[in-house]
Amino acid sequence: MGISRKKQSHWKDLEPDDKLRIVSMAWEDRTSFEAISKQFNMSVNDVERFMRTQLSAKDYKRWRRRANTQGHLKHEKLRPFVAGRFKCSRQRMDGSTKGWK
Repeated sequence: MGISRKKQSHWKDLEPDDKLRIVSMAWEDRTSFEAISKQFNMSVNDVERFMRTQLSAKDYKRWRRRANTQGHLKHEKLRPFVAGRFKCSRQRMDGSTKGWK
């Protein structure tokens, strides 16, 4: 599977922070491919190709295995829950749980 020169040049133009953000979003279970697509204008196949260029071969295989087994979490239509985030009942608006043991 080759990567077009246009996409390669687009990925080279990305800021290092954006590259790290894409990789971290792809690793997270709670972030869907659709969210990455909306934010960075990349299809699912583009994300896979991008991850192949950014990760070592071993890490890429591990990520693909995880994305395939957790695929119901990486696609919004397949998710078993409604859009939203889990929030603990003890969690404050700022995200801290200060004072709880």
